[in-house]
Amino acid sequence: MAYLDPAAGRARQGKQAANQADMAALTAAAAAGSTPTKAEFDAVVADLGRARSTINGLLAKLRAAGVTASS
Repeated sequence: MAYLDPAAGRARQGKQAANQADMAALTAAAAAGSTPTKAEFDAVVADLGRARSTINGLLAKLRAAGVTASS
């Protein structure tokens, strides 16, 4: 009975994925006027790029750990 054998239970457990650092704090703020300025728009684009990098890093680590399929 595997539930009585701790070693057998550990053998069935999944592998842990590597740590993924938290995403940096957002730098964008609400637009001051009805349309955003170039600086406000650029801040949103930069935040989106950092979010994309964080998500892609997380997905890569989950694939490496065998938690998600590679394709």
